[in-house]
Amino acid sequence: MSEKPEDRLVAPAGKSEESSIESALRPKDLSEFIGQERVRQQIDVLLSAARHRKTSADHILLSGPPGLGKTTLALILASEMDTPIRITSGPAITHAGDLAAILSSLMEGEILFLDEIHRLPRPAEELLYLAMEDFRVDVVVGKGPGATAIPLQLPHFTLVGATTRAGLLPSPLRDRFGFTAHLDFYNEEEIARVLERSAGLLNLSIEVAAIAEIAGRSRGTPRIANRLLRRVRDYAQVTQVRGSVGLSHEDAKAALEMYEVDEMGLDRLDRAVLLALVERFNGGPVGLSTLAIAVGEETETVESVAEPFLVRNGFMARTPRGRIATPQGWRHVGHEPPTSLGATLFDTPASDA
Repeated sequence: MSEKPEDRLVAPAGKSEESSIESALRPKDLSEFIGQERVRQQIDVLLSAARHRKTSADHILLSGPPGLGKTTLALILASEMDTPIRITSGPAITHAGDLAAILSSLMEGEILFLDEIHRLPRPAEELLYLAMEDFRVDVVVGKGPGATAIPLQLPHFTLVGATTRAGLLPSPLRDRFGFTAHLDFYNEEEIARVLERSAGLLNLSIEVAAIAEIAGRSRGTPRIANRLLRRVRDYAQVTQVRGSVGLSHEDAKAALEMYEVDEMGLDRLDRAVLLALVERFNGGPVGLSTLAIAVGEETETVESVAEPFLVRNGFMARTPRGRIATPQGWRHVGHEPPTSLGATLFDTPASDA
């Protein structure tokens, strides 16, 4: 059976006790938010100015890979402005009427958080242009030649849009945001600080070496770091026979090995993709759809879940002819790369690359 992204250890969690714990670990204000120093400073100035003027903050677009804190920042914005927040997402809005209903029910100064804003349907997107700029929507009454557009005034609100693919946003929508912030991956020191904070909130005693071990396998992503911390905690609770309730370096290494997260942060799917490239296709190049079939996954899963991490860390490369395993990728799965690797990789396009 094909593995879904939500089934992976490093994927977003479903609505469960796990997601409740994740919510509890979220920072509640900017002073608690770790990392993204420049973005935090910029948002702090923006909010302070809005509070000083006693107006709503300007519309904000947050972009970046999953798990870096876009939703957390939106919740912090509402807390800092002491205003309610309405949360929805692009895929949840199927018609322009859905968005019009949400906008017309907002209160003065309220924050509307629109996750995955790049997936808004086009009619809703066009309606949002007018709402963001003039704080009104045109409600169409009737059909055909007799249809009439009735302007409906909206309260002043702040739209906070979040996207993992800012390039898919049309320019008219992107230009209507007063501030755009891009969130970058965290370094290991920042991830270690996130883990220390989370361990404190979970009442866990953990060795510095264990924090470093988890941080090194967390892909620079706080969401993954917190999830790995909880899995190490589970492992220690089940296997410890000594009286200590702390998490040791040995606990961390053993737990992460059991959960198939290696020392570079690769999980089962990542290694399956690399192994398929090296062992079945001699390092490539191979088209994406062929690679997905080889590992028994959907093309979208390989492209959006495994490939970004492998490319970013130099294990795989995208070329005009298809995906290839780099020398580092070859060595990571225990194979020595051929000396001719890379000689003719950028020549002819492949049909399914």
